[in-house]
Amino acid sequence: MRVHRAQEILNAETKIEVEFNGVPVWIDSVDLEQKTAKVHAEDQPADVKVVPVEALQEIE
Repeated sequence: MRVHRAQEILNAETKIEVEFNGVPVWIDSVDLEQKTAKVHAEDQPADVKVVPVEALQEIE
């Protein structure tokens, strides 16, 4: 995924499905300079990870 698309998903008013390593996640924030995102699994909101944006996959 591109970093600007991750930012669009973060700011979207509707839910857009995103996965990291096959696990559905929420994007909590995006670092445009580092090209990383803070994400958490939908069922584990306390387990926040910083991952490369390119490792995220939008599910259509």
